[in-house]
Amino acid sequence: MPAREQPPRGADAGESGRGGRLRRLPSVDRLAISVARAELAERRRELLDGVRPDQELLEDELRDRARARLRPSLRSVLNATGVIVHTNLGRAPLSAQARRAVARVAHGYGNLELDLEQGGRGSRRTHVEALLCELTGAEAALAVNNCAAAVLLAAAALAGDGRGLVVSRGQLVEIGGGFRIPEVVAQAGARLVEVGTTNRTRISDYQRALGERTGAVLRAHPSNFRTLGFVEQVEIEELCALPAPVIDDVGSGVLADDLDLLADEPPVRRSVRAGAALVCFSGDKLLGGPQAGVMIGRREAVAAAASHPLARALRIDKLSLAALEATLALYRDPELARREIPVLAMLGAQQAELRERAERLARELGGEVVQSSGRVGGGALPLLELAGPAVALDPGARGAEALALALRRAEPPVIARIHDGRLLLDPRTLTDEEAVEAAAAIGAALA
Repeated sequence: MPAREQPPRGADAGESGRGGRLRRLPSVDRLAISVARAELAERRRELLDGVRPDQELLEDELRDRARARLRPSLRSVLNATGVIVHTNLGRAPLSAQARRAVARVAHGYGNLELDLEQGGRGSRRTHVEALLCELTGAEAALAVNNCAAAVLLAAAALAGDGRGLVVSRGQLVEIGGGFRIPEVVAQAGARLVEVGTTNRTRISDYQRALGERTGAVLRAHPSNFRTLGFVEQVEIEELCALPAPVIDDVGSGVLADDLDLLADEPPVRRSVRAGAALVCFSGDKLLGGPQAGVMIGRREAVAAAASHPLARALRIDKLSLAALEATLALYRDPELARREIPVLAMLGAQQAELRERAERLARELGGEVVQSSGRVGGGALPLLELAGPAVALDPGARGAEALALALRRAEPPVIARIHDGRLLLDPRTLTDEEAVEAAAAIGAALA
C-alpha cells in the first residue's frame, strides 16, 4: 500500500490555504494578453474615429498606457493643498478607528439588519441611533447616504403631497454640483413658500406665511458663502417657537462646538435644544467621518422620514455605517476626538508642528518655507483663512503646471496648489508619515 503523500516540510493547513489562493491568481501571461487586447482595441477605435491616425505610438507610450489600464481608477493621494475638507479628494479623511471598523465589516458578513438577540430582522438605523441621541440629546436619529438626501427626505416626509415648505429667500442656496434648495423642494413634492428678502428676513415674515397647508419651515445654513452688511436672519430658537415643525439643515455637522475656530458654524446640539423637528448634516465634513447624511430630532418626525418610500432608496451602506459609528464613538471623549479625528487634528495643529514639518520638506526638496494660508473647504467657513507655513518649489523651465502634472502622476500622486508661478506644499494636510511619502514621490518627479 503506497505511503500517504506528506505535505512539504514546514507546511501547514494555513500555508496550504494561502498557496491555494495564490494559485488562483491570474498568471502574468493572461494579464498581459488581456491588457494587450484591450489596448489594441482602443487603438483601433482611435484609428477608425480619426484620432491620431498618422501618428505611431512609441513603445514607451504603449507601456505607459498598459500600466495605466492595470492601475485602479480610484486611488489614494497625498493632499498637500492645505484644504482640509477637499471635496475633490474625498472630503474628510477617516480616523484609524473608522478605517479599522470598515475593514472589520468588509470582511465577510455582518449583522447589518439582523437582531442578534431576537434572531429576526433588525434595522440598520439602530447601529448609530442610540449613539447620535446620546451625543446630541435628540429623541431619535437616522442616517442616509449624504446630506442632500437627508434634506430631500426630510422635506418629503414633513411637507410632501403639495404641502407648503416655508424658506427665507436668503437661504434659497445652491451648493456644489448644482444642488439647489428650490429644486429639492420640488423633487420632495412640497410647495415652496418664499418669505423675506435676500438680505433680511424677520420672524413676522414666517408668521404671515403659515397656514393650514403648511408642512414645515426649512432653515438652510449658507455654508459656502456669507452675506455681510445690512442683513437679518431669524435664529433657530425663534423659528422653533412657531406653530410648525422646523427642518434645520446645519450643513457641516459640528459636534466639536468647543473649538473656537468653528464658532461661525451652527452647532448641532443647539438646534436639538431649540426643538427642531429634524436637524440634517453631513458626515464627511467637520464631523470628520464618511459620506453620510445624518438626521436627528423629534421621534415622530424621524419616524415619518424612516417610513417614507424614499428612505430605502437613500439608505446608507454598511461600510459607511461602520465608519460613522466609529467616528461618533470618538466624540464621547472630546479630547480624544480632537486628537484622533484627522479634520479636527488639522484644524487644531500648532504652528511649531507645522513649521517643523515644512522645514523638513524644504530641506529634502530644496524648497523655500513661506507664509501661506489654508482653508477648511467643503463649503464650511468660507471666510476663514488658516495661516501657516508652506513649502514653495521653483518649477524651473518646465513651469508650475507641468510640475503639478508630474506630481499628480507620481506614485503616490501628490496634489499641491500653484501660487505666483511656484508650487506650494502645505504641511497642514499631511501627516508626518505622509510628508515622508510626499518627499520621496516629489523627489522622483523632480529627478
